Amino acid sequence: MQSSDGAMYAPQPMPQPVVNPGEFVIGATHLDHGHIFGMCQGLVGAGATLKWVYDPDPSRVAAFRQAFPGVRVARSEEEVLDDPEVKLVAGAAVTNERAPLGLRVIEAGKDYFSDKAPLTTLDQLEAVREATARTGLKYAVYYSERIHVEAAVLAGQLVEQGAIGKVLQFIGLGPHRLNAPSRPDWFFRKELYGGILCDIGSHNFEQMLYYTGSSDATITASTIANYAHPEWPELDDFGDAHIVTDNGATGYCRVDWFTPDGLNTWGDGRTFLLGTDGYIELRKYVNIATNDGPDHVFLVDGNGEHHIRAHGQVGYPFFGELILDCLHRTENAMTQAHALKAAELSVVAQRRAVDLTRR
Repeated sequence: MQSSDGAMYAPQPMPQPVVNPGEFVIGATHLDHGHIFGMCQGLVGAGATLKWVYDPDPSRVAAFRQAFPGVRVARSEEEVLDDPEVKLVAGAAVTNERAPLGLRVIEAGKDYFSDKAPLTTLDQLEAVREATARTGLKYAVYYSERIHVEAAVLAGQLVEQGAIGKVLQFIGLGPHRLNAPSRPDWFFRKELYGGILCDIGSHNFEQMLYYTGSSDATITASTIANYAHPEWPELDDFGDAHIVTDNGATGYCRVDWFTPDGLNTWGDGRTFLLGTDGYIELRKYVNIATNDGPDHVFLVDGNGEHHIRAHGQVGYPFFGELILDCLHRTENAMTQAHALKAAELSVVAQRRAVDLTRR
């Protein structure tokens, strides 16, 4: 990064593999959501050895083996859980089945890495908290819109360096393209996917806590709606929420399924951070009407205006940190309390939401 691009601010070194082949063996089970590919690619890039895959659908297993040719196909979930070499199991089951899967993984004595949203009910949350506290094992969560986006990683480094002072407010915009023909049946059933604030909203609740440096928050208002998809009455195609954190910051998120066909990517995700000494805007996936690609960080501080291209600059340190956390029983990648507090806020916001199309 050129100094003129970001004043005195420089990214931390690109992460490298943290273990040698065979030192950290993982398995992948229940491939219902495509995030399992990113989850495993991140871990493998950090040095993990992917030994097993299991899913009852052979077509999903075949697609996974194309991406990871050396992986062995398990005959059952138990074959993965019973392997003493496996230290962590990654899973992207149907959303309401992720917590039961994680509990089985933990009871088998292994750490678990769940797709987001990691659970759909407060009863599941209580069970996960009990299991992790009792065993000391991890229930890690793939909040990809922060941990697997270089603009978001760099923004965290800038906040840590004091680039904008104390963060007072987080605003997160999470539009997604519906692409309904490609979606499975469970995607449209609220009991299974949890609702829009529980599902894709969970990314933003995690970021609200992270960027504001908060450990707790209160949902002050939330809404959901099905504005344009009556053929799927249980689909929320819009949701938003406001929070106040335990350190006095505020947060707002809007998530929706209204990405127009003309956008060249699946969603124009944006983040805005207001600080006492400046502000940051992230254009995560696209800088619209340009050919500039993803990972744009716009920083305004006391020294001027800065446009920083994060792509290829910071990588994804979460995955290596998670591996080392599992090996050393530390919490550098993400604390268990943080991961589950974000999930709790997501469920509570969904449960309390005013349905604008049912008033």
